[in-house]
Amino acid sequence: MLIPMWRALAAAALLSTLSFGQNVYKQLATYSLPGDTGWDYLTYDESSDRLFVAHGTSILVVSPDGQKLGEFPANGAHGVAIVTDKGLGFSSNGRAGTVTVFDLKELKPIQEIKAGENPDAIIYDPYSKHVIVMNGRSKDIMAINPDTKKVDATVPLGGKLEFAVAMPGKVYVNVEDTGEIATVDSSTWKAVARWKLPDCEEPSGLAVDRKNNTLFTVCGNSKMLVIDAASGKVLATVKTGDGTDAAGFDPGTGYAFASNGEGTLTVVGKKADKWDVIENVPTQKSARTMTLDPKTHKVFTVAAEFNPPAPGERRGTVKPGSFKLIVLGPAK
Repeated sequence: MLIPMWRALAAAALLSTLSFGQNVYKQLATYSLPGDTGWDYLTYDESSDRLFVAHGTSILVVSPDGQKLGEFPANGAHGVAIVTDKGLGFSSNGRAGTVTVFDLKELKPIQEIKAGENPDAIIYDPYSKHVIVMNGRSKDIMAINPDTKKVDATVPLGGKLEFAVAMPGKVYVNVEDTGEIATVDSSTWKAVARWKLPDCEEPSGLAVDRKNNTLFTVCGNSKMLVIDAASGKVLATVKTGDGTDAAGFDPGTGYAFASNGEGTLTVVGKKADKWDVIENVPTQKSARTMTLDPKTHKVFTVAAEFNPPAPGERRGTVKPGSFKLIVLGPAK
C-alpha cells in the first residue's frame, strides 16, 4: 500500500517522539446515537467516510461526527464487511443465521444468504476476493463470493470463532474457547495450522500489520499478544485494560490498540525492538469494541449506560438515550 508523503512524515514524527507513558492519544468528542439495544462490531468504511454499527436488531450507519445516515434491519446484528469495488456490504445476523447483502449507496438490503449457526465476525478478504464469515456455534468459516453471492467454501475449525484478519493467501482466525489462532489457506480453503496462544484466555479481537507480517490478538485475561504471522511465535505479551474485546492496528503510526470494557483504550507501540504499552486512554465503561480511520488516525468506539440487571441476568438493559459514539485521536 502506498502511503502519501505527508502521512509518512507525520507517522515518522509520531514514532520518533514515542515514549512509553506519554500521552499520544486523547478523547476528541462524544456524540449521542439513536437506539437502546446492545451492539457488537464497528466497521469504518474509508471509501465513504462512514461508520457501520452492528446494533442489536439493525445496522446503524453514521458519520464520524455522529450524524445518522441510514439504518436497516438485521436480526441479531454482529458485524459488517465492505466490498467497495462491488458497491456492496454484508452483515452477519446471528439470531437469523443469515448474511444480509446490502447496497452501499442506498443502504438497503438486496439479498439474504443462509449462513451457519450464529454467524458472528465478518470480514472482506481482498486477496482471495471473498467475504469471510465466522460461524460461532457451527464452528466453521464460510467464504462468500461477492459476485455470485453464493458460498464457495465452508471450512470447519472446531471451536467458537471470533475475529479474523486476511493476508495474501491466508486467513487467521481467533478460536476463543480453545485459546488458539487457526490459519486457513485461502487458495484451497483448508485449515493448515493451529497455534496455541500461551496464557491467553478467550482470544477475541485480532489485528494485523501486513508490512511486518505481525498479528495482534487480545485476550480475555487483559493481555495483547504480538505474534509472528509466519511461525506463530509470540514476540511480546503486554498488559491491556480489563474487559478487552477488540483490537486494531494503524499502519501509518505503527500503533496497536485494544478497546477495553473497563473504559480505556490501550495504545501499544514499539521502540528499540520492544513492544510495550504507551498509555491507557480513558473512554467510558462498556466501550469494548473499536474501529479506526487510517487517514486521520482517529479511533472510534461506542458505549452506553446500563440499568441494574434483573435477578439471574448478567447485564441490565441499556438506559434510554445513553448510547454514544466516542472519538479519540492523536494528542498533538
